[in-house]
Amino acid sequence: MIFNIFDDLFFLALYMAIPVAVIVLFVALSRLKGRVATLEARIGELARLADAVRTPEAATPVEPAPEPAPFALEPEPVPEAAAPAPAEPEAPETAPVSGPWSSLPPEEERPPFARPQPSPERVSALGTWIVANWVYVVSALSLALAGVFFVQYGVEKGLLPPPVRVLGAILFGLILIAGGEWVRRRWGDDSGAVTAYVPSTLSGAGLVSIFAGILAARQLYGLIGSETAFAGLLLTAALAVVLGWFHGPFLAAVGLIGAAAAPFVVGGESEAPYWLYGYFTLLAAIGLTVDTIRRWAWVSVLALVLGYGGTWLVLAGAGGAGWAGLALVALAGVAVCIPARGFMPDHQGPTLAEAVLRRAAKPLFPTQLAAGAIALSVVWLVDMATGTGAESLLILLCLAALALALIIWAEGAPALSDLAAIPAAGFLLRLGFEGLDHGPLAAEYAARAIALRAPETAPPMTAALLLALALAITLAAARQSARASQWRAGWAAGATLAAPLAALVLELFWNPSAVLGAYTWALHVIALAALMAGLALRFAAADGEDRRRAAYAVLSTLSLVALALFLILTKGALSLALGVLIVVAAALDRRFRLPEMGWFIQAAAAVLTWRLVIDPGLDWAVDRGPLWEVMASYAGAVAAAGGALYLLRDLDRKVARVFLESALWGYAALFANVMLLRWLLDRGGDAFVSHWGFTLNALPWLITMLAQLHRVQLGGAMRWLRWAIAVVAGLLAAGGLALAAILANPLWGLIGGRSDDVLGPPILDTLFVAYAAPGLLILLALTRLRHLHKALRVLLAMGGVALVSLYTGLEIRRIWQGRDLSVDGVLQGELYSYTVALMVVGAGLLYYSLLRGSVGYRRGAMTVIALTIAKVFLIDISGLTGLTRVFSLLALGLALIGLGLLNRWVAARQGGARDG
Repeated sequence: MIFNIFDDLFFLALYMAIPVAVIVLFVALSRLKGRVATLEARIGELARLADAVRTPEAATPVEPAPEPAPFALEPEPVPEAAAPAPAEPEAPETAPVSGPWSSLPPEEERPPFARPQPSPERVSALGTWIVANWVYVVSALSLALAGVFFVQYGVEKGLLPPPVRVLGAILFGLILIAGGEWVRRRWGDDSGAVTAYVPSTLSGAGLVSIFAGILAARQLYGLIGSETAFAGLLLTAALAVVLGWFHGPFLAAVGLIGAAAAPFVVGGESEAPYWLYGYFTLLAAIGLTVDTIRRWAWVSVLALVLGYGGTWLVLAGAGGAGWAGLALVALAGVAVCIPARGFMPDHQGPTLAEAVLRRAAKPLFPTQLAAGAIALSVVWLVDMATGTGAESLLILLCLAALALALIIWAEGAPALSDLAAIPAAGFLLRLGFEGLDHGPLAAEYAARAIALRAPETAPPMTAALLLALALAITLAAARQSARASQWRAGWAAGATLAAPLAALVLELFWNPSAVLGAYTWALHVIALAALMAGLALRFAAADGEDRRRAAYAVLSTLSLVALALFLILTKGALSLALGVLIVVAAALDRRFRLPEMGWFIQAAAAVLTWRLVIDPGLDWAVDRGPLWEVMASYAGAVAAAGGALYLLRDLDRKVARVFLESALWGYAALFANVMLLRWLLDRGGDAFVSHWGFTLNALPWLITMLAQLHRVQLGGAMRWLRWAIAVVAGLLAAGGLALAAILANPLWGLIGGRSDDVLGPPILDTLFVAYAAPGLLILLALTRLRHLHKALRVLLAMGGVALVSLYTGLEIRRIWQGRDLSVDGVLQGELYSYTVALMVVGAGLLYYSLLRGSVGYRRGAMTVIALTIAKVFLIDISGLTGLTRVFSLLALGLALIGLGLLNRWVAARQGGARDG
């Protein structure tokens, strides 16, 4: 037993002697190098004097050589080489700047960190340095691990009590730091000194050993509390800052990496190691503090990487999403304020948005550093998994606090003015994800629904609290909009979007009406709308003729009013209210010249279309809705579109007018469609398996296609989306019309049966609904679709003409045969009526060609006439008998003489050749 103790003591003494021996060897080597350099210089001087004595010019008086310098440890400087840096470098002077890196010295005098970003050359130089000086890296790692393993050695052997082990590790670190500082003061630490990087190696390893000792005292042995441990770490960090000032980036990197690895190398167990989040935040702050003085750039990036990496490892191993959220906010905060060298940021230069949108100069490195840290923290907070509702609420609070800090706290930093949008958007995304994925907070809120909680129990205030957080962002942005010298409209847009979007997200994903009641939740929304109206008045009073900010607030007010109406009104009343809001937006634009109202008109028209077609849609309008409410909804939509179009008639509002024109056509067609469907269903028709049923179900898609084709003339980013919608809607409409014209055609009744297929009076019957209505709609729409390619217009015209022609033929048969078109045979009057119809069509085309001056229409007319002649001689002669046949041929001959004369006259007027 005694021998074992002596053995342990021997190895402990040997282990403690290693760093002392290393220091002695370094000192001896440096002295030897200094003496050799001095001897080489004196030998060279003696050789030069000897050569001068042997030359013939020796008689010439020669100036005596200067007396060699007395023997010293420092080597004599070589004339060709640059003079070494002083052993005690002074703190680098910084240019007087109003903000960090905003007013920089000339490029040749600029410190590395003052550049906008670390260049690839600096990164390459770092790698080259590591390759050339790898021995120092390994040495630092070895010495650092010596302090760490000293603690573990004491644990394994049980040789020393815990306090002595901790003090030994700290003493070991202090010895290394003292040795490194002594070497630096004696021989220097610059690249030109013989002891280059030795002081940094020793001091960096010593810092890691001290960090390990304090962590062991807290985690392994519980000798000190978290407050004492944090104070010790803070003092060690301050020591690292001081040493890093003098030693250079190598010490900073060694200290940062070693301190980051220390908690995981030391190990230990703790019921709540959440204070490690603060430790890694402090570690990042250390690196940023050193680097903001010396400006090496990559050290700041390393510090943040270690801070975020350590936070991730602690979160993965110990949990505590709430503490991790606070750490992420703190990391973003230190990345903003420490490079500014003050608590209040004052970053200057271009913003990140200007560099991306306007292709301006790149932001300065501190701005890029802050943007990267903020973006990483926000993305992490948005995606962070939580276990309780309290943690989820804390994450939302962190996002809101970060947004408020960047709006208010960083208002003196114009280069950061666009970064507040990142946490504000993150807040809305996190709010939506929490409700969409039924996160802990949303689940707890849903569990307190009116139907689930006990009677006379107050509802939770969660929705009000979340809306208040968004409202705080809105008010801060509005305040900044009034104070900022630039981006005033952008701040106003943010102010009018944050809270309304939060209310919309809550409505879509949280269903507050089930917990609060529809009326109570609507009061929340209306109160928010009143606040937006107040902002509109403030903006209008402050801006005079510039009404952009007021327009944004008015848009927000109208949207919130629409949302409140959506919560409490019936289906028909809500559609009517949306129509009224469209007219109000157009009236505001006409009265105050607010072109931004066009945005609301477009959005409201899209929502109103959705309500008329989808929800509650045609199904409610045809089958379930009261007739008066349906008529009010659809007729009100038509009146709203027409009224708004009238109000904008003499204003330069092309986009809004195009939307209103297509909406007016579409709403009118839908209104007629609904009324026809209800009328036919009341008379026993089938809305699905009939020629008119297929058409009426296809008509909304046809209207959608024509509306999108009308809007593609607006161009812009939505052009291809409109084309895609038009193509999909057109294919659906074509499918429905094809079913109506082929399978459900009453001429052969393949689907709907062979009896009483055609309903209604002649001319205005279901044949008109099925074929003439869509054909005429297409032909009328072509008068407003002249911006389309000619081939597409011809294709649409052919479809419209085909449908109208089909209606004409079937309607003639319906007049002669009655409601059942599937009977066998053709009557003589019916057969002759087809001939008369063709002649009328030919004459009409010939007359239209005269009006349009079109040779093509004239040739088409003559083609129809030729088909009529062929029909008479090939079909009518065999189908007609008696005087009917005689009269048919007589009428045909006289008609052809008249049409021939008319064709010759038209051809002469057009100056073209005759068609025989």
